[in-house]
Amino acid sequence: MTRHYNFCAGPAAMPTAVLERARDEMLDYRGHGLSVMEMSHRGEDFVAIAERAEADLRELLAIPDNYRVLFTQGGASLQFAALPYNLLGAGGRPNFLHTGIWSKKAIAEARHLAGDVHVAASSEENGHSAVPRQGEIVLSDDAAYLHYTANETIGGLEFDYIPEARRPDGTEVPLVCDMSSSLLSGPLDVSRFGVIYAGAQKNIGPAGLVVVIVREDLLDQARDDMPTLFGYRALSEAGSMINTPATYSWYLAGLVFDWLKTDVGGLSAMDAINRRKAARLYAAIDGSALYANPITLRNRSRMNVPFVLADPRLDRLFLDEAEAAGLLNLKGHRSVGGMRASLYNAVPEAAVEALIDFMADFEKRRG
Repeated sequence: MTRHYNFCAGPAAMPTAVLERARDEMLDYRGHGLSVMEMSHRGEDFVAIAERAEADLRELLAIPDNYRVLFTQGGASLQFAALPYNLLGAGGRPNFLHTGIWSKKAIAEARHLAGDVHVAASSEENGHSAVPRQGEIVLSDDAAYLHYTANETIGGLEFDYIPEARRPDGTEVPLVCDMSSSLLSGPLDVSRFGVIYAGAQKNIGPAGLVVVIVREDLLDQARDDMPTLFGYRALSEAGSMINTPATYSWYLAGLVFDWLKTDVGGLSAMDAINRRKAARLYAAIDGSALYANPITLRNRSRMNVPFVLADPRLDRLFLDEAEAAGLLNLKGHRSVGGMRASLYNAVPEAAVEALIDFMADFEKRRG
């Protein structure tokens, strides 16, 4: 068996140690004679798995006691609808920072439910090459919350700060963040947020699971017409088990949390690794005459590095030769083209070095 280097934006690379452990436990989980995916989600064995996963996540992120952690389904896209259902019961308008495709999708979904939204700041004018600065953010007088996307996976645009969420009169409102492609990539002050949510298929585990971290005082802000499965309070009170959860994805996420704690050494160590990986790749791009990245330096993503070739006629050849060299899933998103290397936690530094070496060789031969 040969494992190549996987730069996919999601579903993304999983840590080899996690996959090996899951393989070893696939048919017989710790002597119980069955796989985790065959267990009852309400049985003692799976409840222990679920509780351990939450405890490890809380430890990794130092999640305060007044926050609930939910393991639910539907990915981040379902949360685009769940958020206005959960947070607009007292009225007001959702406010957004528009920085790319995923924040645009969240805005569109909120409009379906809220009717009206307010874009507090946007990076459209600069082509989504730099995020709005704090001084450019103007919330509406009736802002119910401020939503932003910490890292735009497609465009490779990452916030270099945590925005403040205050109405013009100074009233603070909950800060809500889509962290699908950045959660667990480094330390985080969870107390700055009202709600954090993340699809699992980047740094957490396989697709099919979403993690929601919600402050307790927001559990009673829901609209009366909210579907039961969307409700943060209902999910919390049911231990994220209103219905049958994504048990195997939850189990694998728990293995990833344990890997981060025991193998990597925590999120500060993970952050240092991720910064090294990104710095090496950006340096190779910036030092090249063939490759270019359009993002402002301070907002370059550590997780998703898009780049274009000076001659787009070489794109197909680049991808074909990269795949032949064992460098997979480097094609950029169809909406922006070019290339994209996603450097999530499970992508080793050796993969980045192999990509840099290939890029240099390709430029020498084809540039």
